Amino acid sequence: MKLSKFARAFFASIVVSCLLAGLGLSFAAGQSRRLPPTSNQKKNKRPGEGGQQGEKTEEPLPPDLTGKPQEAEKITVTTQIVNVDAVVYNKKNGQIVTGLKKENFAIFADGVQQTITNFATPEAPITVAMVVEYSKWSELFGYYGSGGYDPGTYEVIRPTAMFLTQFVKPPDDYVSVVAFDMRPTPLTDFTNDPGRINQVINLLLRNAPAFRETNLFDALKFTLLGGRGDAVVLDDSKSATADYSGLVSVQGRRRAIILVASGIDTFSKINYGDARKVTQNAGIPIYIIGTGNLFFKKYEDRLDATDSLTGMPGRMTWLQAQNTLKTFAKETGGAYFPVTFEGELPKVLGSINALLRNQYSLAFNPGDVHDGKQHKLQVSVDVNGDGVYDDKEYVIQARQFYNAPKPDGAK
Repeated sequence: MKLSKFARAFFASIVVSCLLAGLGLSFAAGQSRRLPPTSNQKKNKRPGEGGQQGEKTEEPLPPDLTGKPQEAEKITVTTQIVNVDAVVYNKKNGQIVTGLKKENFAIFADGVQQTITNFATPEAPITVAMVVEYSKWSELFGYYGSGGYDPGTYEVIRPTAMFLTQFVKPPDDYVSVVAFDMRPTPLTDFTNDPGRINQVINLLLRNAPAFRETNLFDALKFTLLGGRGDAVVLDDSKSATADYSGLVSVQGRRRAIILVASGIDTFSKINYGDARKVTQNAGIPIYIIGTGNLFFKKYEDRLDATDSLTGMPGRMTWLQAQNTLKTFAKETGGAYFPVTFEGELPKVLGSINALLRNQYSLAFNPGDVHDGKQHKLQVSVDVNGDGVYDDKEYVIQARQFYNAPKPDGAK
């Protein structure tokens, strides 16, 4: 018997609701949903974008986002100001230190102390870009890692959905989601709409990965610097491609990348060295949830040392992937959490949220430095203000390098 269009739509909604319930996902009761935009409005505005002249906006523009570059504007990372986000916590008990002032910090570039020109305490809302590996390989790792009990995509969807629904707090927080396989695809531009966030989760649940390539390096570059890529999926654009500004273009906000990935890269246009330069220079911490760990622990002794003829990653590839994720997290001032079991996720996501919301924002002017070279950064802290740095008792989690611009006229 054929079902009517209404019956089919109703049945589909029931299936999605059941899947969400199975993952234990729900928005807090009482959260407001914004009305959909009119035909003259963009469906999804980036944080700080105003409406057209004469339009009514449903929420006031945050005062710290005025003057943000438009989406189509070309973004460059080179600047006279070097931003450093730092989190301070006790080395013994892991307790995050709050209430510090500008005088408690010191920044060194290549061993030379710099004058801190800008300082902000951990009070600003967060703007997060979630980058999710959504490929055939990640599906296979998740499926065999769970022993076939869960759909393979759940390993990457579960932490993504949990963070979006439990730790992103509209209307002050903004989030963008980029999924990648052989190329990065923005699912939503920066939004603070709970309804749109729910649409992203539903989209990931209803679909299946199309390609097995995992182009991690290209995805990070695209998310940070932006570029011409696939049109935002939820915008239902008539054009197949569109400009994506990237996280670097968002100014005056506390920013971070949440990366959910195995660390394996199979097909990127840029190499590992290029990706490191991009992440080092962006000045944005990367918090990483490492996937595929249960698969690797289960089948490590059965894998070849190198990649097989079928493309299955070998042991060396897995170890290199883990080292890649550790490097990205450490050099950007983020953190790496290799998750093996589902039960670890609440604690891991809670730790990431705490680190995100307790970043001190520091900045200094390096002066007329245009040598095109990499410079080492070090942040020290004097917690009790006695004039002695307490680096042995406390961990200062901050970016470790910045790359100076090249001399004028140099390629």
